[in-house]
Amino acid sequence: MKAKVAERGQITIPKPLRERLGIKPGTVLDFAESEGRLIAVKAVSADPVNQVYGCLRLDRSTDEVMQELRGDG
Repeated sequence: MKAKVAERGQITIPKPLRERLGIKPGTVLDFAESEGRLIAVKAVSADPVNQVYGCLRLDRSTDEVMQELRGDG
């Protein structure tokens, strides 16, 4: 497959490649060069839940916190 570089340096990734690789609008690609080849790799974004998982330390159980938040007790 071929793609032409536009005047502003942009290229269009052929649709079959985008579909096969799961590249959708908004996908971030990391570019590198190796032995004269251009390499594009989907950037791995950190999962926001994993970034904060376990950051809170409480002196009571989860059930007690949920009761307080819900007003059950």
